[in-house]
Amino acid sequence: MRAISSSPGEPGTLAGAATTVPRLPGWLPRLGWPWPPGVIDTVWTIFALVNLDFIFMFPGWETIPFHVIWASLTLVYGFRTWRLGPTLWVLSAVMVLTAAGIAVDVWVGQEPIAELTEDPLLALMFLAMAWHARRKLSVERSHHLVSEHNARLLAAQRRFLQDAAHQLRTPITIALGHAELLASAVSGKQESEDIEVVIGELNRLRHISERLLIIAAAGDPAFLHREPVALDQLIVELVRRWRPTAERSWRIGQLDRVTVQADRERLGLALDALLENAVRHTGRGDAIQLSVIRDYPGMPARIVVADTGTGIPEDQLPFIFDRFRTGDDGQSRGTGLGLPLVRTVARAHDGDVTVRSACGTGSEFELTLPVPGRPALAAPPASRAAADRMPTDQLAAGQTAAHAAEDRGSARR
Repeated sequence: MRAISSSPGEPGTLAGAATTVPRLPGWLPRLGWPWPPGVIDTVWTIFALVNLDFIFMFPGWETIPFHVIWASLTLVYGFRTWRLGPTLWVLSAVMVLTAAGIAVDVWVGQEPIAELTEDPLLALMFLAMAWHARRKLSVERSHHLVSEHNARLLAAQRRFLQDAAHQLRTPITIALGHAELLASAVSGKQESEDIEVVIGELNRLRHISERLLIIAAAGDPAFLHREPVALDQLIVELVRRWRPTAERSWRIGQLDRVTVQADRERLGLALDALLENAVRHTGRGDAIQLSVIRDYPGMPARIVVADTGTGIPEDQLPFIFDRFRTGDDGQSRGTGLGLPLVRTVARAHDGDVTVRSACGTGSEFELTLPVPGRPALAAPPASRAAADRMPTDQLAAGQTAAHAAEDRGSARR
């Protein structure tokens, strides 16, 4: 199994993740967004004083600069959102100065006295807008803090799972080795049974630590090492490896010729977990069938693992991919991490996994993977039926020969 780095990253970040800040072209001014705060305040102050000067210089035409001052103040506040103290000082200054300009016009008879009511009304509107802006800012700050806290928790959980899995592997391996030595040395029946229980539990712990390590590493950008993987050949190899391990009726269904960009090791582990689950919930002579299906170009490839075993109760289906949900039928114990591992690997490949099952009729797991836009080539039904009856070594040779013949036929056409 490929080693997975468990070096801790900074809090709130994923291990191994890097952040790249794009650089601006050299001819652009290196200013903030939209400009440094001091520049915005200074420009607005000059702009407001110029408009205030127009109010005093042109009696009777104060309506435009008066409303421009208030509109620009609202616009600037939308970008700046000053603290409460500076906001009240600026608001008071604008109210006094603009009211003084309007009062001069009223004094000389250019405007009616009712114009003085506009100043407090606009101030009230500005205060309402400022309240909403500060409320929105407070909510955004709270969301940001919660997001950072959740990111730190997720990073800490991932580091803990990686460290725990790494630290457990060595003592489990040592204990398992000693237990196997004891198993070969004891002679009594009871002692042998006890040692077998110890070995079984240590193997289970080893599988749990390995799968936890893989699931925890799924957020690492280097989790996958993609390469072209021929799914039909991968299925043939899986059947060859698993057929001697369990007395089941191993079958190959529809076997489309599909190549995907995937991590062969991770994908193999996910399919092993599906087959382990199928073996656990089937009995001697039950059928386990593997298929690779691609309906038409543009659709993802589907790897289907179907069995005729005990099936899954309907009330357990929504939780079957949760961690440590074994759904055992009392015959065997699983790690509770096999199906979560399948989902983790599938989603890391931008795919997914689904299940259809009913008690007493078996289960069908479907793992979907995106495929480059190439047409699918299906094996003839007669060939697939013969493949089910063929030994695994002849099966692999037959598949290779069939693919070579298709390539020669395509070249002649």
